Amino acid sequence: MSSAASLGSTAPLGGMPRRHDHDDSTPAGGERLERQLVVALGGGVLLLCSWVAGLLGFERAVAQIPAAIGAIVLVLPLARGAWQELRRGTASSDSLACLAVLAALANNYFLAAGFLAFFLWLAELILSRTAWGAQRAIRDLVELTPDVARLVAEDGTEREVPQSALRVGQRVRVRPGENLPADGRLVAGTSSINQASLTGEAVPIEVQAGSEVYAGTTNLTGQIDLEVTAVAGETTIGKVERLIREAERSRTRRQELIERLASYYVPVVLMVALVVWFFTSRSNDAAVRDSAAERAITVLVVTCPGALLIAYPTAMVAAFAAAARLGIMIKQTRTLEAAAEVDTVVMDKTGTITTGKFAVSRLAPADGVDGATLLQAAADAEQSSNHPLARSILETAGKARIEPRRTTEVKELHGRGVSAQVAGGGVILAGRGSWIVETHPATAAPVRAVEEKLDGMSSVHVWEAGRYLGAVGLEDKLRRHAADAVSSLRRLGVRRVSIFTGDRLSVATRVGQAVGVDSVEAECLPEEKHEQLQHLIRRGHRTLVVGDGINDGPILASADVGVAMGLSGSDIATNSAGVALMNDDLRHVPFLIELARKSRSVIAQNIGASLLLALVGLALAATGQIQIWVTPFYQAVAYIFVIANSLRLVRFGEDFAGAEEFRRAEEARLASAPKRSASRRISAA
Repeated sequence: MSSAASLGSTAPLGGMPRRHDHDDSTPAGGERLERQLVVALGGGVLLLCSWVAGLLGFERAVAQIPAAIGAIVLVLPLARGAWQELRRGTASSDSLACLAVLAALANNYFLAAGFLAFFLWLAELILSRTAWGAQRAIRDLVELTPDVARLVAEDGTEREVPQSALRVGQRVRVRPGENLPADGRLVAGTSSINQASLTGEAVPIEVQAGSEVYAGTTNLTGQIDLEVTAVAGETTIGKVERLIREAERSRTRRQELIERLASYYVPVVLMVALVVWFFTSRSNDAAVRDSAAERAITVLVVTCPGALLIAYPTAMVAAFAAAARLGIMIKQTRTLEAAAEVDTVVMDKTGTITTGKFAVSRLAPADGVDGATLLQAAADAEQSSNHPLARSILETAGKARIEPRRTTEVKELHGRGVSAQVAGGGVILAGRGSWIVETHPATAAPVRAVEEKLDGMSSVHVWEAGRYLGAVGLEDKLRRHAADAVSSLRRLGVRRVSIFTGDRLSVATRVGQAVGVDSVEAECLPEEKHEQLQHLIRRGHRTLVVGDGINDGPILASADVGVAMGLSGSDIATNSAGVALMNDDLRHVPFLIELARKSRSVIAQNIGASLLLALVGLALAATGQIQIWVTPFYQAVAYIFVIANSLRLVRFGEDFAGAEEFRRAEEARLASAPKRSASRRISAA
């Protein structure tokens, strides 16, 4: 049964770049791109020859020949794209562009048709193949992982193998100054590792045998050997790379709405072009009649919805790149969309608001039980558990030279505790006091007496072979900036910040008051956390959940946005969440919301500017105020605005990253200053 506490006042609860099957960052994709650029530039040279020939006074029929050939060469890719659109039943930007070029050719505007096709195709190549700047971020990620790894044989000899040949379980040696070729676990050596490529934190971490390390990070000081745990696309940095690529190809309801709008847009533009041609061809003014076809073609070109169709994906890819730079892995574009609407944030306590690094502060044995017996039984039960409390108990037992006894039939009941059978002994239960009372009601009074001694601490109660032994009291520390993160959430307009935890109410309330949340739901089983979250969702709240443990999996998956503490959290939490934080700075949660809202604003600006420029271009083309040779450059204005506006998101958060790096450098400098002073005094002495 969960317990709740209220803290403070509680608020109510083109053409268009096409989607390609190939990947241009691969060698095959790069070769294909080179061939297409050669064709585009070859057509451009033919057009230039035709234009120069006209300037030199060649006969029009002769001067137009290179332009006609070039226009035909350049219109073929647009025609292929238009055919694919028509086969899908979604006539769009390529269809309009191809129709405009063919109409220009039919009316002998060879040079205009050629330059129009050249610009539109070249723009498509540049925009869709380079992913408007995000491909550079992807290439940077790919290049962080070396192509060659130093494989260590059983006899200790080394040999270099391609990184792609590495397999899980192999031993790899990394020397100082080298990047790690795979995710792994250190088996020999100590060193400092720069993980800024993953976490965004500039301060290196110290690693030793047993430490987890990640591909693409840099070994700074010592030679290390690691056992490979993940390779290629399964590494942490490989997953980041894959997520950015998926952002380019993903479709959400908003993007589908834009594409649906474009599909209605095309027949409307065709009708407008026909209306313009009809009325201008019947004008009393001969000059107007002669320009009827040119005006209609111009209408088709200036209203191509290419800029509209890249309004969404360019912004999303840029936002993903900005998030990845700070160590925020976003799995789907719809997750980023949902983050912009968040008004309620739910956080787990242990490992999320607190560090999850517990220390045993007190042993509270029951009457007639000594502390060593209590600690022995607790270590016996917890030796197979991965829970932070269990690790702390085992560490304390080790310091007390208590060796856990062999156990069998170990069962871990999520949210309750651990049951184990001691070899040659009885059954041990270690976990929540309420669980001990539930299974053995006679222990209610002694459990209550022990809990009074451990007020404000997390506790693990122990029952063995028919008697209650007492509880181990542990304390945890708040994460740095947890209170700052909650303040930032309020500044962003989040109406409710809550803690959902399985810990005792007194412990959770103390933490909640320290960081300034609105309410606490304590002593929750995983299913009760899920039920509480569903209650919020049914009442119309847009929820974001932050957690790190196995118990958080169900609510991370159910929330509008689930955020897992990635590097320190469990695999279940990370896989259930839509976002994984590569470091433990909770200030990245409000940053995620701010980035999502900024992205939404940029997309709205892109759409508005695209439609406005199309309408202005339509008016100018229909009245003959813009000539056909100007139209490709007019289209460029819309493309350039959308791309430049979206690329602003790539730099979003640089101030955050820079300030954090400066702060950590200052802390490191101040921490080392007394040591340097002391060493100088010793030297002087």
